[in-house]
Amino acid sequence: MPYRVAVVGATGAVGREMLKILTERRFPVSEVAALASGRSAGSEVSFGEDDILKVQSLEKFDFRGFDIALFSPGASVSAVHAPRAASAGCVVIDNTSHFRMEPDVPLVVPEVNPDALAKFSRRNIIANPNCSTIQMVVALKPLHDRFGVRRVVVATYQSVSGAGKDAMDELFNHTRAIYVHESEKPQQFTKEIAFNVIPHIDRFMEDGSTKEEWKMAVETRKILDPDIAVIATCVRVPVFISHGEAVHVEFASPVSVAEARAALRGAPGISLVDAREDGGYITPLEATGEDAVFVSRIRKDPSVPNGLAFWCVSDNLRKGAALNAVQIAETLLTRRLLAAPHGRPAAA
Repeated sequence: MPYRVAVVGATGAVGREMLKILTERRFPVSEVAALASGRSAGSEVSFGEDDILKVQSLEKFDFRGFDIALFSPGASVSAVHAPRAASAGCVVIDNTSHFRMEPDVPLVVPEVNPDALAKFSRRNIIANPNCSTIQMVVALKPLHDRFGVRRVVVATYQSVSGAGKDAMDELFNHTRAIYVHESEKPQQFTKEIAFNVIPHIDRFMEDGSTKEEWKMAVETRKILDPDIAVIATCVRVPVFISHGEAVHVEFASPVSVAEARAALRGAPGISLVDAREDGGYITPLEATGEDAVFVSRIRKDPSVPNGLAFWCVSDNLRKGAALNAVQIAETLLTRRLLAAPHGRPAAA
């Protein structure tokens, strides 16, 4: 049964990726509406290899008759328009941070906590987690099921695409400027990003953490287990796409490297690439365009009881955002949680 789908924020990097993934995975659609701000209305975006969609104004769009809305327009915009779509009978899957920690909104990674979707009808809104959280909990899930995660210490290496298209342009332009001996002031970042790393993503909080670091802690607990302690240091690096993470985990039960590999091998959403040799690991460049969370560099952490360390990397625009949202929609279908699709309204 085909569904009518709206993609909100369709001109952004994540929105374009959502449109691409819907066609790649052959999601059953009868109609797709590409929505963005009024200033983008009338522009065009690709849907698959052959179809071009005319962008419509989000502010003027009527969601009645649409079944699913994939939102990625920014938190303040979702705060206004996601409830409007939900009240019109459209199931909202929101990629922004606005609804994630609201207790009656499920925060879902399909490989980790699909059962949480059973509660989505309370608000008709489902939240997509933060990109850095998604890849980490996918990697932690099979380990937690076997050995019980108690504490996580993580340092992230996050690409500039996590800050949007303008941030990607800034990395490109500033890198080029350095090579031609020019200077440009940072606009999207607090410091120069080209040939640099910046230990600051999102705003600072009272305890000295950034909000990105706070997100990783609270979202992990909501998705995986409320008793897990998490401390994160989130760093922006001069990479266009894909986030890397160095993860140190303390477990409740003893765990060997071989046992960890066995738990991870074949787990949903994970590709284990862990050879102790030159190049026997996956980097952000290799993960770009791929759907998996790649896990490498698994080793004992002797500094804590029952400790392991590993490296994981994933495409933040795909699994970290657009793909996870589409997988949530797919899970709604496979679990028969979505109502029968609306038909195309009759012509006036």
